Amino acid sequence: MDLFSTVLFWAGGVIFIGSFLLYLWAILYDLRWTRIPPEFDHPLKLRLIHWSLVYILHVGKIVQRLHLYHEIATVNIFLNLSYPKAYKSVSFKDLCFDGVPVRLYQPKVPSVGKRKGFVFYHGGAGVFGSIVIAFCVWVLNTPKHPYPTQRKDCYAATVHFMQHAKDYGVDPSQIVIGGDSAGGNFAAAIAQELMGRPDLPRLRAQVLIYPGVQGMDFNLPSYQQNATFPLLYRQNVIYYGLHYLGKDHSLLRDVLKGSHVPDEMRLRYGKWVHPDNIPDRFKHQGYAQVPLAPFKPEVYKELSAILDVSFSPLFAEDSVIRQLPETLIVSCEYDVLRDDSLLYKKRLEDNGVKVSWFHAENGFHGVINFTNAGIYTFPTGVEILKAVADFVKCL
Repeated sequence: MDLFSTVLFWAGGVIFIGSFLLYLWAILYDLRWTRIPPEFDHPLKLRLIHWSLVYILHVGKIVQRLHLYHEIATVNIFLNLSYPKAYKSVSFKDLCFDGVPVRLYQPKVPSVGKRKGFVFYHGGAGVFGSIVIAFCVWVLNTPKHPYPTQRKDCYAATVHFMQHAKDYGVDPSQIVIGGDSAGGNFAAAIAQELMGRPDLPRLRAQVLIYPGVQGMDFNLPSYQQNATFPLLYRQNVIYYGLHYLGKDHSLLRDVLKGSHVPDEMRLRYGKWVHPDNIPDRFKHQGYAQVPLAPFKPEVYKELSAILDVSFSPLFAEDSVIRQLPETLIVSCEYDVLRDDSLLYKKRLEDNGVKVSWFHAENGFHGVINFTNAGIYTFPTGVEILKAVADFVKCL
């Protein structure tokens, strides 16, 4: 072999061995830290997915530390390799709404009248994902678009669509917004923001799939019970939340303990975040009430945004909450964000908002991303999407 072929051969060998060892480490990491209760269906399937996710995330970290590429961009390259299967009855095209890239899905069968419109924001902690890999519409973020660009882009694109709905065969009075995970957070916050826009048609409904809606207490029952359940660990909620906000990860432990919450906010918001608002059946095991740690002003100075309604829509005033449209909330039993859904459900109901609730007893965070994944498809994800479709059709 010539010199180039020799170098290429050895480089390929080093990359292969390094990848193998990193994947082996991902397996050992999962087996050491992950806790999957025996009653959960398909534990091996979930572990296989988690091994790959841990591997991809750490490839991103290594690449960034070598100053070769950005961590998030690297992870998104891996995620973009998994394209969803095409549906014969649906067509799509990529457009820009007010400068924001979107993917517009439309049925191929002509409609005799105006259709309903569904604006969907995908999950990914505000940092991962794209219109390529999600069953959604909006691009939330790349490393070039720091906080709060993601939510502002979602809002701008939504307003554009609402103003031009008729151009796409949609009845402006029949527009639904929704999202999963961070996308659900965006949907909840944007729905509240749209209540102050009398120049726009009123939203018909909102769909919130395992959303995060509060940044105050990370020791609720679901955070304790599912602290190390894949695909979202408790500490990763804060890690990627800090990443999304552009803050130093050294603040993680203080946020987990609640040191970022001023005393006056504990009194003001505590009535909405209190575990007493969570049904008893979700507190039967693996939970002990933990008070917030003493307040640290320096932490709040860095992270005041986490308690703002644009990040924590649970804390909106009653006058805003009671204006919200009919809502579907989806929660999953094995999800650290489960109790966020339950708390927001109660807030809406207490303010007279009509709420439908679908609780996936065998669901976990991110499960709807595995509804068309061959052997990695989870029936629970399919059930959730069917519940969402039925809800929208019946509006």
